Amino acid sequence: MKVKWNHSINTVKVGLGIVALLITVVSLWVSHELIKDLKQEEHTRMEVWAEAMRVMGQADNNTDLTLVLKVLKENGSIPVIVIDAEGNVLEQRNLEKQENSKDALVQEIYDMKKAGRCIRIFLTEEEHIALKNKNYITICYGESLMLKRLASYPYIQLGVVALFALIGIYALLSSKRAEQNKVWVGLSRETAHQLGTPISSLTAWSEVLRETYPNDPMFVEMDKDISRLRLIAERFSKIGSAPELKVENLCDVVARVAEYISHRASDQVKMNVSIPTDEVYVSMNAPLFEWVIENLCKNAIDAMQGCGNLDIYIYRSENNVVIEVTDTGKGIPSGNLKNVFRPGFTTKRRGWGLGLSLAKRIVEEYHNGKIYVKSSQIGIGTTFAVEMRLQ
Repeated sequence: MKVKWNHSINTVKVGLGIVALLITVVSLWVSHELIKDLKQEEHTRMEVWAEAMRVMGQADNNTDLTLVLKVLKENGSIPVIVIDAEGNVLEQRNLEKQENSKDALVQEIYDMKKAGRCIRIFLTEEEHIALKNKNYITICYGESLMLKRLASYPYIQLGVVALFALIGIYALLSSKRAEQNKVWVGLSRETAHQLGTPISSLTAWSEVLRETYPNDPMFVEMDKDISRLRLIAERFSKIGSAPELKVENLCDVVARVAEYISHRASDQVKMNVSIPTDEVYVSMNAPLFEWVIENLCKNAIDAMQGCGNLDIYIYRSENNVVIEVTDTGKGIPSGNLKNVFRPGFTTKRRGWGLGLSLAKRIVEEYHNGKIYVKSSQIGIGTTFAVEMRLQ
């Protein structure tokens, strides 16, 4: 099911990427064509406007200028600067900022000429005579506000498409995480339910055997193991529901876990527990939090392959208390550090890869704490840290 789900997610992600790419390409092409046509239209309009200026410059008292004046007046969008042969500004209109400084106008003229948006108008019929007598004007024009907005539109649309694709991918990943959480919660509760029957049976058989062999010391250890199974079933049954939190002494909880682990670990594992002498109270659900520390310790022992030093260190940090679990194992590769708390991730040959994922959920969602890899070096060891707020 996980393989099919991942394949489906990847297919949708690729599909979203292709759709976003197609939309972007088509949008850029259409916008480019529109901009090209609009530039040509504006150039044609400026040629007509320049011709009107030429006619006005050559007009005499008998010339009807009604149409010419109408053409000149209709340009209300294209920026225009008219200069004479000496470079003096004769007229300016439709500039975004009506610049009064000479330097600003010179810069505008330079930019327009550089872009090739200039039309020279000769005020006499003979061009060579007009050039010789400097009897001409130059019309420099820029892009209209509409053209500038249209030129920036594809990039805005590209940003919108990219945002849409990111939101879609984020929604898919969130859906994937929610589905995984449901699977893990269901698996945990089913495990607790399945453990109930054999635990009850073991309790009954223990009582029967105790009546037959009342003085056998073996039953003390059996009762401890049965109690342990009940605790494990209780932990799994609480996954997915808000647990009841109580103010507990953190030192006592960690000490119980350390004692349990030390009795079941190899003699080649040396445990060092550093606990403050004063009591440290935090709000917690003891059975679930014990499982977190127990899981970290078991992972540490697995990383050391049953041989090395396991250190548990508790200390205060401002308003928090920090529990560090350090091993001398093989360490975690840097590329895997971001995946260690991901459901299903494991480097072991056997295992579901749920331990650290559930530990993170218990610490951060149920206890409002933090759990993270504080440090890890290949061949030296790893330190996991859990932060809890003091009461």
